[in-house]
Amino acid sequence: MSAQASDISRSKAWLMAARPQTLPAAAAPVAVGTGLAVGRGVEHPLAALAAFVGAALIQIGTNFANDYYDAVKGADTDEREGFTRVTQSGLIPPESVKRATYLTFAAAVLVGTTLVYVGGLPILLVGVLSVVAGLAYTGGPYPLGYHGLGDLFVFVFFGVIAVTGTYYVQAAAVLADPLTVSIPPGTLPPIAVVASLPVAAISTNILVVNNVRDLETDAETGKRTLAVRIGYRWSRVQYVALLAVAYLVPVALWAVGPASPVVCLPLLTAPLAVAVTRTVCTRTDGDALNPALERTGKLLAAHAGLFAVGLALAL
Repeated sequence: MSAQASDISRSKAWLMAARPQTLPAAAAPVAVGTGLAVGRGVEHPLAALAAFVGAALIQIGTNFANDYYDAVKGADTDEREGFTRVTQSGLIPPESVKRATYLTFAAAVLVGTTLVYVGGLPILLVGVLSVVAGLAYTGGPYPLGYHGLGDLFVFVFFGVIAVTGTYYVQAAAVLADPLTVSIPPGTLPPIAVVASLPVAAISTNILVVNNVRDLETDAETGKRTLAVRIGYRWSRVQYVALLAVAYLVPVALWAVGPASPVVCLPLLTAPLAVAVTRTVCTRTDGDALNPALERTGKLLAAHAGLFAVGLALAL
């Protein structure tokens, strides 16, 4: 352990491992799903709260798993330019981080039981898949993040499924009987899937920035992220394309229907998006991309918050 690391308290080390700066990725889909539920008159505050707590626990559990498995697999080294990893740096013993991973996912499952009562078998399946995917992101025999599938994982689970799942549990609580075995009518409309795309896109861009920053060290350690596979240029194209999705969806909901112009509130965040994009498209060093990573998280929070308000008022 370095002298600098030894000065960090145990409680601060656990906070670093949990990575609270990533929690916008858990809150954003719940906000958008709830905004849509309010707009369509099927909001259910308790179901929304349970969805957020469950999503936050899955996010933290995934962070713990990522910290642990990247260290034991040798993907985290002293040359890495990202934020301090507690396992690799020796701040917390590997077995403690591994234990925290499973305990956090167990807590997510416990919270999920309340959602299963409301949403039935569909939510049970989604919950199990989310936990398994969180572990498989960097763990297991075929870690998704090591084979270029991390971006797809984030897009699907922290975007599409998180938003539609948040809407579904609220709509099911209002429109359906408990412990349903199928998807009740009206609980999963197409607009919920469309509304999930901006969150999915910007959440994925958080990972894109992370992987662009770590491209060279990941390549050296055999971690074949999508950024390693496609290189700097196409990773930047990916970042811009995903941002385009995030801003085109609200406009499309207004132009094509059924929403009023207020759904376009997320366009107010465009200046921040342009500023971050400029950094991502021109820099590869941690000094620039670590702040860009945090600013992409802030962009996600701001975009999702405004989109949630827009959906609540525009439908």
